Amino acid sequence: MSVNESNNLPELGGILGRYAGRTREALLPLLWDIQASQGYISPEAVHAVSKTLRVPEADIYGVIGFYTLFHEQPTGETLLRICTDQACGLAGADSLLADLRDRLSSAENPCTVEHSACLGLCEHAPAVLISRRGKEDVLAAAGIDDLLGDPHPRRAVAVGYPAVLVAGVEDGEEETLARYGDYAGLRCALETMTPQNVVGEVKASGLIGRGGAAFPTGAKWEGVWANPPDLPRYVVGNADESEPGTFKDRVLLEDRPHLLLEGMALCAYAVGARQGYLYVRGEYPEALRRVQAAAQEALDAGFLGDDILGSSFSFHLEIRRGAGAYICGEETALFEAIEGKRGFPRIKPPFPTTRGLFGAPTVINNVETLCAVPGIIRHGAGWFRQWGTERSTGTKLVSVSGHVERPGVYEIVPGVTLRTVLQDYCGGVRGGLKAVLMGGASGTFLTPEEIDVRLTFEDLRAIGATFGSGAIIAYNDSVDLRVVLQRLGRFFQHESCGKCFPCQLGTQRQMEILARAHTPLSGDRRRLTDIGLTMTEASLCGLGQTAASAVLSALEKWSDLIPDMPKGGRQP
Repeated sequence: MSVNESNNLPELGGILGRYAGRTREALLPLLWDIQASQGYISPEAVHAVSKTLRVPEADIYGVIGFYTLFHEQPTGETLLRICTDQACGLAGADSLLADLRDRLSSAENPCTVEHSACLGLCEHAPAVLISRRGKEDVLAAAGIDDLLGDPHPRRAVAVGYPAVLVAGVEDGEEETLARYGDYAGLRCALETMTPQNVVGEVKASGLIGRGGAAFPTGAKWEGVWANPPDLPRYVVGNADESEPGTFKDRVLLEDRPHLLLEGMALCAYAVGARQGYLYVRGEYPEALRRVQAAAQEALDAGFLGDDILGSSFSFHLEIRRGAGAYICGEETALFEAIEGKRGFPRIKPPFPTTRGLFGAPTVINNVETLCAVPGIIRHGAGWFRQWGTERSTGTKLVSVSGHVERPGVYEIVPGVTLRTVLQDYCGGVRGGLKAVLMGGASGTFLTPEEIDVRLTFEDLRAIGATFGSGAIIAYNDSVDLRVVLQRLGRFFQHESCGKCFPCQLGTQRQMEILARAHTPLSGDRRRLTDIGLTMTEASLCGLGQTAASAVLSALEKWSDLIPDMPKGGRQP
């Protein structure tokens, strides 16, 4: 045992004491507490955790190694994680990362500098997640000199057309319960509606999932409600927003936390759940703090907890911090994380509506989806359907980044064109438009000739594109799309969980071929197509099934990007 570890024994004992009697499901929170105290998770700590939670040490090391925000080796007093994904890459993040490493390599105060995948601060690129021993993490955007000083988190940019979900966000004020007001939708449901009425209203609204899958929300709730009444049920809020180019949920978490909590409580009432979990992305420290504060306010005011608003309905909510894994945005992988395991996706069926978290019927919805529910219950399905189209009802949040003049979160009415969003809402594209990546890293490319498409789920699907998570990344004429594809390839290779071979090997091979995109081998275009189609058809979950979507669309739209027979190309 080292001297430092010996000195940490009293503090470690105090942390472990808070988890006495808990089981494996408490593993991630306990590991976070230890890392925040020690700066990393030492072998001594792993041994102690194993005894406290009765989890094998090998399993604990497996969890630590799986999640990128956990460290089993000492780090510097300050840890800087620099995002070098799509939006940040366009903003010079590679140079920032190199400069920081050069400048801090001989610094007196030890500082660790790491590359990071997308941090969800794309409208203020380049982004950095700053961890300082004994202090709360900070997600910020700054130049190299600012990072060495005392950076502060940047405020979100959000505009509503109309402002429904993002009402009041632009003024930057924190949403307290006094500012939010009564949980009117929840009160209405408890006083005047049965759970079946609530499910029926959500179905009638036409609300579909806003996380990317676009599954009808009411049908999902109905599937959970229909289980035998003696079975426990769970409600899970998916706030593990990790899709590159997507940051709309961060805005809602930071600025509309009570709206989210009310939506989760309404969901629990509708399906008969008494326990819920909100899984917040580990890279969102400010969002986590604000949601935790809002949850305490709601509990104190009687909107969460036992016998809510004097009724017989009780709903308890636990907020979990993720630890860095894009795969945990997949619903079953998220369940595994909450249960204290590596975030491996499960084989489906069975589906979460019958066998989800802890093997029980579970509703899992995206943050934006849950935030739409209070308005539907308060005002009715017709109110929600006044916006959008027959199959894309209600308002929709989009995250716009890249080379637009005004990046940010925009609340749109489905049916508006992509051109209108880029030119009228965002002020145009600096330097002339070359391409738009719709749906983030797992999305598809559009050419400048295709931006008159209406932003609806059905219109985008009709041209082979996807709305996905609502991410819109614009690239101007100065961009080398081969570099863009290389960043995509690196992202998916890093984030593949490795459970299924088509994704594990396919993302690795895809990255290797894209790495030589400027000097391709003859046949590389065909190889990328074969690998992409194999991953799409044979992968276990959505990560592998969409890991080649952007690459395949780019090859289709720009035939000279990686030609079949490159001039002077080498033979394999």
